[in-house]
Amino acid sequence: MERVWDNPLRNPRKVQILASLLVLVLPILLGANAFAQQPSKQTWKTLPFAIVRYNDDAPKSWNVYRGDRKGIYLVRLWKRYLLVDTDSQSAYEVDPAKVTINGDTAELKPADIPEEPIETTEWKTRNAGPVLRHKFRFGTTGNFMELQIPVLPNGKPAY
Repeated sequence: MERVWDNPLRNPRKVQILASLLVLVLPILLGANAFAQQPSKQTWKTLPFAIVRYNDDAPKSWNVYRGDRKGIYLVRLWKRYLLVDTDSQSAYEVDPAKVTINGDTAELKPADIPEEPIETTEWKTRNAGPVLRHKFRFGTTGNFMELQIPVLPNGKPAY
């Protein structure tokens, strides 16, 4: 007896299964496409009136850049770049060759940010009126770094 292939679209149960698979797979494909279309570089803008202190002293050469997200800063300390995330209390050392400076802005590819943060301890965040102070120590017995970020009277960032 010859078996005849039946069209799966004539069976309502098979149509329902195909539709369910399409609903599950389509967002994954669209999400992968959106991830692939991320901007190649993130632009960081200079944060005016920010202050950096290193071991309770002002470094000779420094700058603070802000990104799109609140609480994440790109800090240039001498010839070193640190990506400081105050929300997760972590800092990442960024290769200076990967950072491109254009006047008051800096550009950095998200892929150039290391996966593992450097060791930091003793995080303290304090609202000191016109500034928000973030102070932490490199390692367990290392040097201190303090960021003073200007804020408005209502506590929101001034940028």
